[in-house]
Order: sequence, then structure tokens, then C-alpha cells
Amino acid sequence: MAASSSRPNNPPADWDENPNLSISAFSQLPSTNFGFNQHMVINDEFKEALRQILWQFRAPIRYAFAYGSGVFPQSGASPSAPSSALHPKPDPAITTVQGGQSKVIDFIFGVSHTQHWHSLNLQQHRDHYSAVGSLGSYVVSRIQDRWGAGVYFNPYVTVNGTLIKYGVVNLDTLCRDLSEWDTLYLAGRLQKPVKILRDDPRVRLANQVNLVSAIRTALLLLPPTFTEQDLYRTIAGISYLGDLRMSFPTENPQKVKNIVKNQLPNFRRLYAPLIEDLPNVSFQDPRCSRPEWAEDPTTNASLAQDMDPQKRGNMVRRLPKSFREKLYFQYQSKYQIPRLEFNKMLEDTNDEDPTRVKRRQGGPFERRIAGEDYQELKKEVSVVIKKTIGWPSVSQSLKGIVTGGLVRTWRYLKEKGEKYREGRKLGKEQGKSTLTKSEERREKSR
Repeated sequence: MAASSSRPNNPPADWDENPNLSISAFSQLPSTNFGFNQHMVINDEFKEALRQILWQFRAPIRYAFAYGSGVFPQSGASPSAPSSALHPKPDPAITTVQGGQSKVIDFIFGVSHTQHWHSLNLQQHRDHYSAVGSLGSYVVSRIQDRWGAGVYFNPYVTVNGTLIKYGVVNLDTLCRDLSEWDTLYLAGRLQKPVKILRDDPRVRLANQVNLVSAIRTALLLLPPTFTEQDLYRTIAGISYLGDLRMSFPTENPQKVKNIVKNQLPNFRRLYAPLIEDLPNVSFQDPRCSRPEWAEDPTTNASLAQDMDPQKRGNMVRRLPKSFREKLYFQYQSKYQIPRLEFNKMLEDTNDEDPTRVKRRQGGPFERRIAGEDYQELKKEVSVVIKKTIGWPSVSQSLKGIVTGGLVRTWRYLKEKGEKYREGRKLGKEQGKSTLTKSEERREKSR
């Protein structure tokens, strides 16, 4: 208790410089309320129903979150099959929250030992696995850890009378992606509101790094002034930039817009405390001082960022290691920097010095990148995001055919296709509505 009470209420300014991802207790986090912004508030009965689903797994789950439209609405009410048509015997709280619509509930389970976990789960839930499960836990764990983004999905399985999809990931893989952005596959999911059902101190710390990195990356993609929705759409769109599904008619083209529009208070809860602690961006709207602002979905507050190349260069320098290196290589090619000179520069910016006491500062190279025309920088950063996400997304999708089986994969593609068509139809209707309103205004002005 003494160690806990001695911790500050707010984290030090440099907490994200060298985060200690080997911690094992919440008391080792930088402050007493560190990472509370990650916990979304949902209906208590619904939360308990989700937790009861976790208790149906005897294999130890160290970290877990539920996400997607089955937990948080991504659009207004639309025609859909009754909940009972999808969920055989759901908890009443699930039916109530989903509003009578059929929504699969998506989970991610973080586990300590991949093969051991699948060994236990295969004994209890062999029916959750495709034919791959007959090859044993060793093969399943190898497929999980060696292919794609390190996640093994079991889709369309019924637990506690509810249809769910769950992905299994090793905690080391999860923390590495959150802190370094080597694939952005899971980091991208956690950049949007999720409901954490079981927490872990290491993951909470790594995810806070992920969220700050998402803000910094979004600022590089945005102009000097912008709105909350601009910022949150940019962040939510990061993980979809290189996603294979967005290149085919298997995803709602209005998805990012719908996510932000219907979850604005949750995005505020996730990011507003972090924005307030960053030195180069701030809210510029007096409405933000009102107590009710945080929960007001109708307010779209304005923000401004400092475009000084030095400060933006520092921001580039503090991007996640793997992602930042890809950005450097992108600009090495653009600027045609000789290989030896470039290698020396990378050596000078090595992050592996645990004794560093000063914050990472952008040098001439970072300032040159940050000083580029906003549109040009946006283009280059977008290319790097696509490169980061592209192959893991493709290989994970291909892996899904093997791990999910052909029948479940076809069902998944069919449902995604329906969402795509529904999204396009809605987009056209909204476009016609906007056009009609514009014509009405022109008539009135005559």
C-alpha cells in the first residue's frame, strides 16, 4: 500500500520515453490513475453478460476486450434480423443493448503461453476449431504465432447462448505491436473504443503508448486547425488505410464515419486526457470547459496544432520504433540519401539506450521531414501506414480461411458484402439528401 500511495496522481511528462513493458503489477504503472481513459463505460448488465462468456473458458485468459458493432453501435437503427435469429439463447442484457438487431460479439484474448492455452481449449472446445484443430495444439500455435499478425481467430461459435468470434494472441505479440507498430493489426483495433473485460498492467502501459502514437501520427496527417471529428476519423482510419478488406466490396465504405459519429463521447474519453498533456496541440473551443461537454454528442470542438518544424520533428522522433524506421526508409528513398550516411543517422537515433535521461529530440532529418508541405507529408506518412498494415492484413486474411474453415469464411464474406452494399446505399441516400438541401438553400437565396 505504501508503494501505491507514493505514486503521483498524474504521470511524469516523459513516461512514454522508455516504458518498462516487463512490469507485472498495476502498482508499477507511472501513476495511480494511469490508463483509466482506456476503460469505456457500458451498461452494467451487459458488461456482466460479456464477462460470463469469458468464464466459459477454462484456459487462462490474462487480458480480454470486446469490440465492434456488437458492443458499440457503428450506425443508426437499420433493418436486421431479430437478435434471437443469430444468438440461440442470449442473455437478456445482450438483446437489450443490441436493440433487437443481430450482431456477432467480437473478442480478443491475450494469453501468456500460446500452445498451452490452445491445448486446454482444444480439450474443452474442440468444436470451436476448424479441421486444423485435429492437428493438435502445436500446429495451431505455430499457425497463430508464425503467420499473419499473430492472431488465431475462431469465428461463429456459440458461448453462453451468444454467437461470438474470438481471436487469441500472445501477450508479448500484443505489447510489441502496441508499442512499436510492427503490424498495426491489434494496435489499430485498440485505437478505437473497446470494452476491456480483463486488464493487464503491461498491456495497459503499451496501449497508452499506442494511443499517444495515434494522436501524433494523426497530427502529421492533419492541417493546422481541425475538428474533433477530423481527428478521431483520422485516428480510426489509420488501421483501415492498408486493410485488404477495404479494397474489395467486403466492408462498409461508411465504416470510419459511422464509428466516430456514433461513439464521439467514447473517443473523447479515450483521447481528450492525452491531448491535454501534449504540448503542441490543444482544444480551441470554449464549449470544452462545460462539465457536460464530454458526454455531448452534438458538440464538434475545434483544435489547433503548432506547425513549428522543431516541435513536429520531435513528434516524428517519438513515433513507434518499427513504424518510424519505415518512415525513415521512405524518406531516404525520396531524398536519395547515401546508404552509409543513412545508416549512421539510424545509429545516432537508436532507441535502445535504457540510461537515456533526456527526451528524444528530432534532429535535422526529422525536422526536414516535419517541415515538408502538409499535403506532401500526409502522402508519405499514408504510404508508410499502408506498407505497415498491408502484408499482415493480407496474410491474416488468408490465414482466416485455414483457421475458420471454408463454410465459416464464406459466411463471413457474405455478411461483409451485405454491409458493403448497405453502406453504399446509405451513402448515396445521404448524398441525395445533401444535394436536395443545397438546392433548397439556393432557391431561398434567389
